[in-house]
Amino acid sequence: MTINLLGSYRNGNYDVTIFSDGTKIRENDLDFFEAQFPENIDLKITDYCDVNCAFCHENSTVHGEHSILDAEFFRTLRPYTELAIGGGNPLSHPELIPFLINLKKSKILANLTVNQVHFEKHYNLLKHLMDKELIRGLGVSLVNPTDKFISMVQSLDNLIIHTINGIISKNQISKLYDKNLKVLILGYKNIRRGKDYYSESVDQNIEMMYNLLKYGLTEHFEIVSFDNLALNQLRVKSLISKSLWDEFYMGDDGQHTMYIDLVKREFSKSSTCFERHPLMDDIDNMFAVVKTIK
Repeated sequence: MTINLLGSYRNGNYDVTIFSDGTKIRENDLDFFEAQFPENIDLKITDYCDVNCAFCHENSTVHGEHSILDAEFFRTLRPYTELAIGGGNPLSHPELIPFLINLKKSKILANLTVNQVHFEKHYNLLKHLMDKELIRGLGVSLVNPTDKFISMVQSLDNLIIHTINGIISKNQISKLYDKNLKVLILGYKNIRRGKDYYSESVDQNIEMMYNLLKYGLTEHFEIVSFDNLALNQLRVKSLISKSLWDEFYMGDDGQHTMYIDLVKREFSKSSTCFERHPLMDDIDNMFAVVKTIK
């Protein structure tokens, strides 16, 4: 895969450079980065989903509503801002493709997260969207690591398999070993249906994952990454050197990122934060509020 420069911009007191493989570099001559606006926005566009995962922290169902994709703040986003678009099932939103076209015209980098069920069902559509650069990265939430699924994943660049800490089993993760795959480990969200689903087996799976990390899990994948919740649950900081942590840690929730629930038209620093605020018309104003949330 050829790696190209996508773009660069100034954000607060530092410069950001983004490449086509997802690499992001922050640079300045100081010992801290202070953002003026979010580099990455976790954006929920629908509560509709027909998979009905027992641990869904968004409580998505077939009765879930779609959002209206016309919020004023979109017009205040800087070029090369990244949107992590999800749901629910974002592919079910009737205005998704026109929305993606408008984002591309504004040089906003759209990434999409879908369930494995919908990935396999809509593979050709997703490949088309990636080929047309309407989505730059694709996250696929793992259900069952079959040979068919792994083959489909290997056929696409810039695809990362999403796994949930506490849900994925040792047998499932081992089926993904040594196939040049990229994996994102997400923390277990003990809210909504996730709270109802929680049991001792979740904690046992989290401890299992910690031990796998401790004894070389990362050697079996091209890339292993984590959200902040998983970093905390798996005590990743204790497993690597300070220099590696300082080099790769991308910051706390709300430092460079934020969450927007477009269905409910509210925002916060993350999807697990219950301090929510009504949408504003300017992204800088919303981000200023996010940085005050404890």
